[in-house]
Amino acid sequence: MKIINLTPHPLTLVGAAGTLEVPASGKLARLAVTRTALAPVIVDGVSLPVTRSVLGEVTGLPPAEEGVIFVVSALVAEASADRGDVFSPGELLRSPEGVVIGAKGLCSYQKEAE
Repeated sequence: MKIINLTPHPLTLVGAAGTLEVPASGKLARLAVTRTALAPVIVDGVSLPVTRSVLGEVTGLPPAEEGVIFVVSALVAEASADRGDVFSPGELLRSPEGVVIGAKGLCSYQKEAE
């Protein structure tokens, strides 16, 4: 099995028998976003812009390929739930200082067969 990392950063995936370092591929899978301006909010005298974001189609996700899985953000993985080859990093692992140091395996958003 081959993993292609479609996130912008390297991943450290921790499994029961060891750790796997997965470099960023240089390619990104993203969700298209349409933003509409709303009324600003004022906090402590500062006017902050507010937008409504509507998530659209997945971009940058290659077609399925035999023996290959793709690791993407959780939002992209959820939007690609019809595919069994798309995962996001699993539960985040943090250092004592709270810094993310890896992920416990992978997470699938694939819908269960009914």
